[in-house]
Formats: sequence, structure tokens, C-alpha cells
Amino acid sequence: MELIYNILHLLLWVMAVYLSFNCLYLAFFALAGLFPLARAKKYVTGYKKMVVLFPTYHADEVIIESVRTAIVHDYKGEFEIVVIADGLMPQTNQILRQTGAEVIEVFFEKSTKGKALLHAMDNLKDRGFDIALVLDVDNIMGSDCLNAVNSAFQQGYKAIQLHRTAKNLNTSFAFLDACNEEVNNHIYRKGQAVLGLSPALIGSGMAFDYTYFHSLLKNVGDTVGEDKKMDFLIAGDRVKVAYLNDIFVYDEKVSNAHVFTTQRTRWIASQIEFLRTYTTKGIKELFKGNIEFFNKTVQTMLMPRMLLLGLLFVMALQSFFNPLGPEKGLWLTLFTSICVTLLISVPRRFYIDKRLYFAIWQIPRAMIGMVIALFSIGKVKKSNLATPHHNTSTIDNKT
Repeated sequence: MELIYNILHLLLWVMAVYLSFNCLYLAFFALAGLFPLARAKKYVTGYKKMVVLFPTYHADEVIIESVRTAIVHDYKGEFEIVVIADGLMPQTNQILRQTGAEVIEVFFEKSTKGKALLHAMDNLKDRGFDIALVLDVDNIMGSDCLNAVNSAFQQGYKAIQLHRTAKNLNTSFAFLDACNEEVNNHIYRKGQAVLGLSPALIGSGMAFDYTYFHSLLKNVGDTVGEDKKMDFLIAGDRVKVAYLNDIFVYDEKVSNAHVFTTQRTRWIASQIEFLRTYTTKGIKELFKGNIEFFNKTVQTMLMPRMLLLGLLFVMALQSFFNPLGPEKGLWLTLFTSICVTLLISVPRRFYIDKRLYFAIWQIPRAMIGMVIALFSIGKVKKSNLATPHHNTSTIDNKT
């Protein structure tokens, strides 16, 4: 009996150390994110030729409006819109071509964004593009987006992440997801950039030197986490990624718990994949002085934030009754710290919107969704679990 007691005691302390590490990392970069970041420069001496890529998987009702909006974007240089059509209906492809977009159809046994992008880049490589900008099927570029990207590349950057933010706040769950996106932006992008580190790529609203992007895609493979894979490839190349915090790309947020669970299943699966792949290499890179690569590795070790919040709440609650492991003071401190971290990471403008207080009640559903996602990651091997989209072309988010 005493042996069992000691083992449980030890396990609780190990858990406490791991959760403390999570809280410290998030709090550190959340505090860093409170400091200002230089605004994107707009001065230019010339204009680079760009291609805006829309990798599209069975999203007929959304892509047409996204392309129509992109086509009329105000960029003083030359740019083209290319839709990579995977599973679109023939009539959708016809309408897209009539708008002035180019449509490249792809057919894969198992579809991934990385393979679709590589196929398109192979087809476009002789067209003289300098920059490739990747958007999701539901994305809308904010004003002056391409001009700001052009200016950043003239400063010598080879990779850029724009500030992706919510397009729709039409349901309580969408509002919660919008908050979650901004917390990610604050911690994993702005906070990192303030300290001189590269922001985490998000999969859309990201721009690359065309030739460099083509070379990255050749090494992405079949992973569903192509953005995380590129994070590691770029860090391995010791290439700095710029973060344009004041240049927006508007993105549809999930409107219900079912879609949230599907999306997070794919995200957790990719995080576990890269945790297994890069942990050892990340430690080796640290001793070679590659802080960026090690930092990316550390991020794969972190528990998904919604699970972290839920687990710390449970541990703080049980500590009032459980005599094992750390005293309740530690669990309460950790739970309080993650709550404060989240509070300071949510944009101030959200606090004056009453929809925030309805969204908070969706947190328990989101926690349950994350638990379901954790036990569903095996499905990713059989399907890419694409996030379903709806037509929300109106931007309901004052940035």
C-alpha cells in the first residue's frame, strides 16, 4: 500500500512539473507580447510579381466569393490568383475561370495541402513569380496586404506570416475560436517576434520567396501539418520569418463544437507527429546554437491550451480533497496563472463586446471537444479531416 502511495505521489509531482513548465512558457511569451512591435513598412522602390494561391478541397460554396474579393485587391504591382482545385465541381471551376483566376485541378488518392501546393508550384515555376502568398479557401486579405508583403520582401525577408484574425463572430463558439486565434497570435507570433524569434506559421496568410517556397514544399511530404513541417525546415535553414502584426488576413472561425473537434483532431495529430520526429534533433540543434529550432521543438511539447486549462481546473478542485502530491496552493497558482495568461492575451476590443461573456460558457464544450480530438487522432491517417467552411464573406471583426 505504501508503495502505491509513493508512486501516486511521484506521478502527481511529475505532472506538476510538466504543467508548471507549460504555464511558465505561455506566461513568458504572453508578457513579451504586451510590448509593441514595429509596424509594417510601406516604402518601396519597386513591385515584385506575386501569385496568390488558394488550395481548395471540396469548398464550392466558399471559394468563389473569396476569389472575387482577391481579384480586386489593390496592389500596384502584378499579381495573379490561382485556385488549386481538389474535388471542386466543374461548374465551380468554370465560374472561377470567368472571374479571371487560374484553376489548376489536382487529383490525389489522399489529399493534403502540401501536395496540392507543390503540384501548383511545379506548374507555375516558369512564370517569373517572385513571391507566393498562401490563403485558405475562406480567407479575405485586408487592405494594403500585398503592398505590405512586397515591402517586407524588399527588406530581404524570405518568409512572412501575416496577422490572421477572425472574419466571423456570428456564434458564441465562433467568438471563442476568435479569442483562441488571438491568444495564439499574441503568444506564438507577436510575443516571439518581440524577442527576436520567428513567429509560428499558421498555414494561411503566409508569404514566401517563390524559389525558397518551392524547395520547402519538396520536403513537406504527406503530413497534414504542412505549416509545422515548414516551421522546422525554415528553422533548420536558419532563415528568419517576419511577422506583420498590423497586416490582416481574415479567416472563418468554426461555428460549432463538432467542427472544432474535427479541426483540433488534425492539429493534435500533427503536433504529436512532430514531437516524435524532432525532439531529439531539437536538443542537438540547441547545442549547435540554433535556438529557433529548439524553440519550435519545445512548442510541440506543450499541452493544447484548452486541455491545459481543463486539467488545471480539475487538479485545483481535487487538491481540496486529495492528500497526495503537491499541496493545493501549487495547483491553484498554476490555474490562476493560465487564466491570467489568457486574459492578457485576448485583445482589449473583445472585452467591450458582450458576446465574449456568452462565448465563455462554450469553454466546457471546447474542453470536451479537445478530449474527443485527443482520442480520435487515428482518424487522420485515413482522412485529412478537412475543416468544413460556410459562406461568411462579411467581415464582422473590427481590428
